[in-house]
Amino acid sequence: MKTKTQKQYRERRHRRLRQKVQGTAERPRMSVFVSNQHFYVQFIDDAAAKTLAAVSTLAGSLKGAKLNAETAQALGREAAEAAKAKGIAEVVFDRGGFAYGARLKALADAAREAGLKF
Repeated sequence: MKTKTQKQYRERRHRRLRQKVQGTAERPRMSVFVSNQHFYVQFIDDAAAKTLAAVSTLAGSLKGAKLNAETAQALGREAAEAAKAKGIAEVVFDRGGFAYGARLKALADAAREAGLKF
């Protein structure tokens, strides 16, 4: 089936990526989703099918922030703090089929600086 929209292309890339990336209890998957208005980060144990921790720009200190690299950086730090609070030290990064551009790079680098190991 031929894909036609950008969303379909992203979903196709994400399915291809998820064949290789699996989260476990010891090393959960750090899943990132970017909508037109918000960033979302979840730490997922795929073996148990459970979300261990989640942060987003919908609530907390980042509520209503613009979608730029600075916001992504702040969310990366906040995500790392949430992960550490749950006892998560190592993760597998799942970019969700999105391009690893300035915003995702800023998020990932900030999470690394805050102590998460990828």
